Amino acid sequence: MRPLTLVTTLALLTAPAALPATERASLATALAFHASFDTTADADFARGERRVFTAVDSGKRSTATPGLPSEEFARLVPAAGRHGGALEFRGQTKQQVFYRGPENLGYRAGPWAGSVSLWLKLDPDLDLNPGYCDPFQFVGQKWSEGALFVEFTKDHQPRHFRYGIFPVTKFWNPANKKLEEMTDAERPMVFVRRPVFSRDRWTHVLITFANLNSGQPDARGTLYLAGERVGTADGWNHTFNWDSAQSALTLGLNYTGFIDDLAVFNRELTATEARTVFSLPRGIANLHSPSP
Repeated sequence: MRPLTLVTTLALLTAPAALPATERASLATALAFHASFDTTADADFARGERRVFTAVDSGKRSTATPGLPSEEFARLVPAAGRHGGALEFRGQTKQQVFYRGPENLGYRAGPWAGSVSLWLKLDPDLDLNPGYCDPFQFVGQKWSEGALFVEFTKDHQPRHFRYGIFPVTKFWNPANKKLEEMTDAERPMVFVRRPVFSRDRWTHVLITFANLNSGQPDARGTLYLAGERVGTADGWNHTFNWDSAQSALTLGLNYTGFIDDLAVFNRELTATEARTVFSLPRGIANLHSPSP
């Protein structure tokens, strides 16, 4: 895993170039979901349900109501985003903000691949609540049946940033060890121990995954920050056991900060495409709406 460089940090401020038509078409074909947070928290584009929902807790998604929780916990902030408006999580709550998974996450019982792109703005050491904080998760009916997520750790100073793919528990943690008592080699995660996040600028996060549910120890997950690959975790049997109808993309678990331009792709993006997505002049809207 490579440390972030000065070039990476400065790249956050780099002016984007125009997107060639062939690259735009390829990425647009792979796009499954996009929420810009410009005027609504509902998705701008989705292969499935576009509406955002709020459940009273993670076990009550079936009876969730459309919309965000009260502004005490989450709100849209016009013109505050990397592109247009942004979604701000403001306080700790047991409520769960989510989008329904079928079609939007592209889940497959056979070999499954995909990518997620989003922008974050926060100072992890000043802004976050105690405990693990997950800007987003892919979850099914139970955590033990498989989950995919990015998180800020709970006890480290500075707080680490990690990308994890946790399959059915018996495939990665048969002894049911506590996560922080495991070695790096025992955890199917990519680690960034000194991440580049700030209250003053947006940081682009992109994760990819491939060969989940292949039945073989050939799955991999890759993390990119600001368009640069920072690590890959591979060689795992990432078998999920989801009821797709109960799957969800959740946002803002114990998280305090801004999120913008959230997108899901139905295949593993290449390193070149990760950089392209980072550099899109108008963000993901470039892929599904005409240029102004």
